[in-house]
Amino acid sequence: MIKKILLLLVVCVIVLQFFRGSEPEVRFDNPDDIFLHVEAPDQVKNIMRTACYDCHSMETKYPWYTWVTPVSWWVFEHIEHGRDELNFSEWANFEKRRKVHKLKEIAEEVGEGEMPLESYQPMHPEAKLTQEQRDLLIEWSKGLAAQMQQGAE
Repeated sequence: MIKKILLLLVVCVIVLQFFRGSEPEVRFDNPDDIFLHVEAPDQVKNIMRTACYDCHSMETKYPWYTWVTPVSWWVFEHIEHGRDELNFSEWANFEKRRKVHKLKEIAEEVGEGEMPLESYQPMHPEAKLTQEQRDLLIEWSKGLAAQMQQGAE
């Protein structure tokens, strides 16, 4: 009986591989990317590219497990949702008010430990931020938001 159940599970997993879904688009030529339009220290750029860009830009790097269904469904949905919330590759297209709002959200989410998502960190240990890295992102995003509110970009 256990052998039959295991065989059925294996067959189901194999069949699911034919229904993987389509991965969100990836592009590395993004002329509207945030870092082509605003100044940031290299350390901030590196932190954001490592901890944020897989879900919040068009520069997603798909790890090996992305190609396994049903994990692919979950990963693709997370990426689509992350890009819908904030896509750094589309930064230049945002209105000033939205940019300021998103910068304040970055400070809040990072400050509260909500970002990067805890579910993302086990498979991406480089995205686990130290308090120093969190403080740097918070300071940068708050500073840029304040600068933008005063009229500069």
